[in-house]
Amino acid sequence: MKIKATILSVIFAAFCAGTLIAGAYIFEFSVKNEGENIKVEWKTTLESNLQYFAIERKAGNSTDFHEIARVYPKGSNSYYSYTDQSAYKPTDSFYSYRLAIYENGGTVNHIDPQGISHSVSGVKRTWGSIKAMFR
Repeated sequence: MKIKATILSVIFAAFCAGTLIAGAYIFEFSVKNEGENIKVEWKTTLESNLQYFAIERKAGNSTDFHEIARVYPKGSNSYYSYTDQSAYKPTDSFYSYRLAIYENGGTVNHIDPQGISHSVSGVKRTWGSIKAMFR
């Protein structure tokens, strides 16, 4: 019985270490620099009644988050990642990312934002602007 109680205590502690929001239990949410891009990652242990995840970003001192991508649920115990390849376009070097969780019933909940400093060479930024003019 003592072993069973210890195992249950460990499982409960691990469960409390993440964030339960709406129909998803987010175990981990992080953002990191990956060369000239920013990688957004998260893990779930439980998913139910989800429509999709939206990755939202705000730059600099802006107060508004804007959706930059949608990722559809794969089921419980899943790992997700999204590479933001457009972070170099704005001139800001500090970004905040958050995850919006959309349920099938229309409810939307957000994970607390994660901030990151990101700098890209002016050459990359200028070349991206030139390419955009010809699209």
